[in-house]
Amino acid sequence: MLSGKGGTGKTLVSVNMASASKRSVYVDCDVEEPNGYLYFKPEELEIENITLSIPVVNQARCNGCQKCVEFCNFNALAYTGKKLIVFDEVCHACGGCVMVCPEKALSERQRVIGEVKVGKTGDTWVLTGMLNPGEVSGVPIINRLLEKEKAYENKGLTIIDCPPGSACSVMESIKEADYCLLVAEPTIFGSQNLQMVHELVQLFQKPHGVVLNKCLDDENPSEQYCLDKGVHILGRIPFDREIGRLNSNAQILVNENTTYKAMFDSLIARIRKEVVK
Repeated sequence: MLSGKGGTGKTLVSVNMASASKRSVYVDCDVEEPNGYLYFKPEELEIENITLSIPVVNQARCNGCQKCVEFCNFNALAYTGKKLIVFDEVCHACGGCVMVCPEKALSERQRVIGEVKVGKTGDTWVLTGMLNPGEVSGVPIINRLLEKEKAYENKGLTIIDCPPGSACSVMESIKEADYCLLVAEPTIFGSQNLQMVHELVQLFQKPHGVVLNKCLDDENPSEQYCLDKGVHILGRIPFDREIGRLNSNAQILVNENTTYKAMFDSLIARIRKEVVK
């Protein structure tokens, strides 16, 4: 599940698709701002800290050759005042600096950057990644989420709720997906962001379709984009006060209203047909 920006309804669609399925696995890869668990309220069965290997300097061994500084593409190391400094916050934990140091002046320590939580609500397994505030990248947490998801492959339909946008975290989230569902809202800004994620899934050669959210009777630039580009529109969700009320109260639409249940059942059926083509 992708969207070019936040607030389009990506999590709304993801949560309701997972709930409408008889058995499902919901994976929240939007690790900077996960909120799917607020709807499911799962009983937490497992919590795992996610760490990065950060270099530690033994200043007595360092001779100031700066080979580690030259190696680091992320400027996480600096040599000044006859002292090697490590900037933990921008280190990407590649381990290369430790390998290139001829004096073995660098070792590694583990720094917690977030956590992965696994719980269950009814017949839905809920896997949630949470990145600690101020961290540079959530990719290590996303990778761990997707590793853990493999243990639940026989638990039903797997829904991956991606981060918004088209950055590295999104690419990591969709790399093994069978189908990409794009969620767009009916504005010019929404259509521009739809174009961004549409180009991304095309680059990855992923089969895909679109759900149009917050639909009104007025002109819909996102719908026009789909018509112009030949993108399959799989569903339309109306701009509805009842949806807003339930969603703002962290209630799952398909559990509260039979009309919405039928809507998401139909969406799942259409996606299944697209996948088996």
